[in-house]
Amino acid sequence: MMKRRAFFSGAASLAAAGAALSPLALMAQAKLPKVGVDYVKLNQAAPVEAPAGKIEVIEFFWYSCPHCSAFEPVLAEWVKRLPKDVAFRRLPIAFRDDYVPQQHLYFTLEAMGLLDKFHARVFAAIHGERQNLVKAEAITEWMVQQGVDRAKFQASFSSFSTSTKVRRATQLMNAYNIEGVPALGVAGRFYTDGSLAKSMDAALSVTDFLIAEVRAKR
Repeated sequence: MMKRRAFFSGAASLAAAGAALSPLALMAQAKLPKVGVDYVKLNQAAPVEAPAGKIEVIEFFWYSCPHCSAFEPVLAEWVKRLPKDVAFRRLPIAFRDDYVPQQHLYFTLEAMGLLDKFHARVFAAIHGERQNLVKAEAITEWMVQQGVDRAKFQASFSSFSTSTKVRRATQLMNAYNIEGVPALGVAGRFYTDGSLAKSMDAALSVTDFLIAEVRAKR
């Protein structure tokens, strides 16, 4: 896990996606998650954007975080199995100002309808190909190399809409009191991560448990 000030070594237990146990299988092997141990209940509810009747789940991440990159394929498989009453979304965070251009990248890809095509590819470029996609100029040049129109990308990247989404992401990060990534927020009320659950596989199991708890208490 990438923390605000340090790395969390426990996240290194992430296995390859094909070898990982499913969250439900992990939960079956362990005791039920406990508040204050495996997850945190927020003192004040965070805003949610999910439609009425949906349970919102958010992954907080940073493109340059190696643990987020390792977690992504596991998360993607988990998302495919989510019930229809769960609304999942990713949210890029910025612990420092130099993280902000990558927030703009994510929201630009989302606005241009390119997120499905490029989200995993950005992780691969940074962590596999060692591309230095930190500054806006480098990000733009890389996107142009991928065949994306420069003018359209730059217009969206620097738009008021994108900047507004970045500010909201920071507000939500603070509302959940995010201390490290990757991390998961549930229904604006609960938070878990690899530090609390002891691994991100276990954090997915905790999230499954919290989804069920929210559903049962409607």
